[in-house]
Amino acid sequence: MLLIDVVTTSSAVAATRSRKQKVAVIADLLSRAAAGPELEVVTSYVGGALLQRRTGVGWRGLASLPDPAAEASLTVVGVDATFERLARISGPGSQAARAAAVTQLFAAATADEQSWLRGLVTGELRQGALDALVQEGLAVAVGLPVAAVRRAAMLAGSTVAIARAAVEGGETALAAIGLEVGRPVLPMLASSAPTVAEALVKVGGEGAVDTKLDGIRVQVHRLGDGGSPADDTVLVVTRSLDDITARLPEVVEVARSLPARSFVLDGEVLALDAAGRPRPFQETASRTALQDGVAGVRVTPFFFDLLHVDGRDLLDSPGTARAAALEALVPAEFRVPRLVTSDVEAAEAFTRHVLAAGHEGVVVKDLAAPYAAGRRGAAWVKVKPVHTLDLVVLAVEWGSGRRQGLLSNIHLGARDDAQPGGFVMLGKTFKGMTDEMLAWQTKRFLGLAEGPTDGYVVRVRPEQVVEIAIDGLQASTRYPGGVALRFARVVRYRDDKAAGEADTLETVKELSR
Repeated sequence: MLLIDVVTTSSAVAATRSRKQKVAVIADLLSRAAAGPELEVVTSYVGGALLQRRTGVGWRGLASLPDPAAEASLTVVGVDATFERLARISGPGSQAARAAAVTQLFAAATADEQSWLRGLVTGELRQGALDALVQEGLAVAVGLPVAAVRRAAMLAGSTVAIARAAVEGGETALAAIGLEVGRPVLPMLASSAPTVAEALVKVGGEGAVDTKLDGIRVQVHRLGDGGSPADDTVLVVTRSLDDITARLPEVVEVARSLPARSFVLDGEVLALDAAGRPRPFQETASRTALQDGVAGVRVTPFFFDLLHVDGRDLLDSPGTARAAALEALVPAEFRVPRLVTSDVEAAEAFTRHVLAAGHEGVVVKDLAAPYAAGRRGAAWVKVKPVHTLDLVVLAVEWGSGRRQGLLSNIHLGARDDAQPGGFVMLGKTFKGMTDEMLAWQTKRFLGLAEGPTDGYVVRVRPEQVVEIAIDGLQASTRYPGGVALRFARVVRYRDDKAAGEADTLETVKELSR
């Protein structure tokens, strides 16, 4: 199969808002790939992800691309093989070798393929094809119930992992895929609500109000062999199922101290200060990202769910049963603080206490619901306070897919007289933009354009103020101000404010503190 077939499908998916049409387009592509060797690659690509976790290629390596090819010739298998080679490049001369391989790949790509590949590599392929849609498309392509595909993908850890089984073995093969201790499962996700009261309504009136920690989501597996606990196999993975066991010996130590030989726990790890308050998120992230972590920084695990214990699967058990099993296995010092209530005032008081302790918010959970791994439904509902900043747009990126021909991703800056031009960049976002807003900002920012452009990023005069909602801030070495926005999204454009009235870097840092 040619790569252009995937790119064309991706564009078609991005061009429609109809879920039914998105699924139909994806199903057609997967049907054509089903009999070939590229099925897994196509399944991954149409979901917007590379098969390789890391390739060593980022925005900087894609800043200057060769002229595009006139005709499409790249195959899906060939492109995957190139990324596999890129992932393996290391040692002296690796930077030059990687640059040469990238140039060769992109020189063979058409203009549309270049744009699509850049989005795929950087993780910003905005096509509207989330994994749930790919699962529906796969189900349609092979004529199987969506529920069977979803459950198998959940237990196998990805849709890619079960695509071949769905095609060649059907529902019988998918049903044979069960929970295995030592094989990560996709984590259950939460939807959102603006208030605790609304979250309680979503879960049916009574629920568990869990503290939402600002840490790193982890899944911890322990598989004992009947010998010494020190010989047991312990696996610690992130939300994206990356293995970080070797980086978190303190979590492994806690796992081996628990009174069961086989279990799967869901929770968070975070760094605490001497008073037991959470340290900045960046310290936790750095500690889990590096082999040696940040000197002197330890993380503590806090668990909120139990999926398996000593041969007993709990995925389909109600939340009450899983909570009881969790309490029996894990000491309170390693459990997420929780309140079970139907009283809105009590839930709100608990939330205020959680926020005062420095945590992110709460997650309200339906205790009658099973663990729906890999799904973002109404059984878990997160509630977090929203912080807003008035920032200035410094540049804008041309969009792709449904946003082709529109200025989309905006670069955001705060006032800082110490910086050339008087502004310092804090991050960028394309979240929260309506079609009307995209059309308006394209016209607006083309009118403010100044200086050279690389055909992708348009620099603009720093005049337009925009109100941005954020979940928080984190330390950053990428931006000269030393801080970066977390989960930024557009609330509205502020035509009532001049750039000189935007928030300063000092204001931003004060919020961070």
